[in-house]
Amino acid sequence: MKTRISIGLIFAVGLLLAASAILGQTALRNPAFEVATVKPSPPPDMAKMTEQIRAGKMPRFGPHVNASQAEFTYMSLKELIATAYTVKEYQISGPAWLATDRFDIVAKLPDGASKDDAPKMLQALLAERFKLVTHRDTQEHPVLVLLVGKDGPKLKESTATAEPIDENAPPKPGETQMDGPNEPIRMTRNDDGSETMNMGAKGTMTVRVDGQAQTMHLESSMVTMAGFADMLTMHTHIAGGGGRQVVDMTGLKGNYQVALDISLAEVTAMAQAAHRGAGISSPMPPAGGGGENNSPASAASEPIGGSSVFASVQKLGLKLEKRKAPVEQIVIDHVEKIPAED
Repeated sequence: MKTRISIGLIFAVGLLLAASAILGQTALRNPAFEVATVKPSPPPDMAKMTEQIRAGKMPRFGPHVNASQAEFTYMSLKELIATAYTVKEYQISGPAWLATDRFDIVAKLPDGASKDDAPKMLQALLAERFKLVTHRDTQEHPVLVLLVGKDGPKLKESTATAEPIDENAPPKPGETQMDGPNEPIRMTRNDDGSETMNMGAKGTMTVRVDGQAQTMHLESSMVTMAGFADMLTMHTHIAGGGGRQVVDMTGLKGNYQVALDISLAEVTAMAQAAHRGAGISSPMPPAGGGGENNSPASAASEPIGGSSVFASVQKLGLKLEKRKAPVEQIVIDHVEKIPAED
């Protein structure tokens, strides 16, 4: 079976599974990269990336930080700002073109710096090269609320209880750490190509892309509803559903077993629609056809309905409902499209 993969899907899944570890305990008073290059990203090699996906390997997109170097690969300015301020993209308020042009950044951390300093260093770099000026605000924002369905939950409670992550304990071999909404997430790449995310007290979740079955499979034997909502939030970013935050309002307090299969054709179509809306051309044709009411653009703007993820949620005796809620925003006061010279 031929795998159809868009640049939107590849990049979004790459971000979801990226080993964007930002660790360490020491913080510099005025953190700044020792040296950094900022260049427009070259066009992606779609054939090469498709082969990598089929082989179970994710292309190296997104943020990658170690003790001496930080790389931010094929990232839009909006994604870079979200990374710098450790927020989600839907929390960035600014011009639409922030999501279009993409950049590659390679930077050296100074002696004595830790991975914890990388976001502040990226903030300083964006202010220097893009003349970025921001302020924080709280605004009403569309969200998706996770609720119990009318017939009650159909969830099997786990016999185990999730434990918080000890931030002072070093990651295990093969384990990396990334920032979560409220606490760190430790991630392990498994031998079968899947990724297991340890969300601490919120539980664990394993994500696997199956090119042959054309699905993205999410499974957990132990997750809280807050952790499940976090994973669904990541999906709305991947699927182009407005990048909406999913807020847990189920009232369920235990750890549960959950499994979801998300159609790659649907995710591909939504990602392509979202990228077209942002002015990014896609080298791959839309997955699936359809008329005006069944177009990828409709799917992206109206994620609730026939979507596989929402149907899977309903099978668990849960539902997602559109609402508005106050969400902290990073408001862009000034930014330039072309970065200053190194």
